[in-house]
Amino acid sequence: MSVTQTVEIPASRCLTIEVPREVPVGRAVLVFTPVTDAAVTDPNYGGDPRTIEEALIMAEKRAADPNRKPLSRHFGALKGLWDGDEVAYQRELRDEWD
Repeated sequence: MSVTQTVEIPASRCLTIEVPREVPVGRAVLVFTPVTDAAVTDPNYGGDPRTIEEALIMAEKRAADPNRKPLSRHFGALKGLWDGDEVAYQRELRDEWD
């Protein structure tokens, strides 16, 4: 299990941490990673956006990446894997769901 939360560290450098109940009792490792402005806005860095505007900027940069590969390159990759109709097989699997 991994819990991630971005926090502002005050000048006193004192934080009070309340651990969610989902985290099991026992030993744990806390990791502190400083967040730079580049880490937040650079889509290549993989940072988390703080606002919707930053998320949209990151999405636009990713979409404009000339090395971006389209998802459609995987279309038909499993063709012929099953004998019969693949769509019917998928519907059969979904019929098992509640």
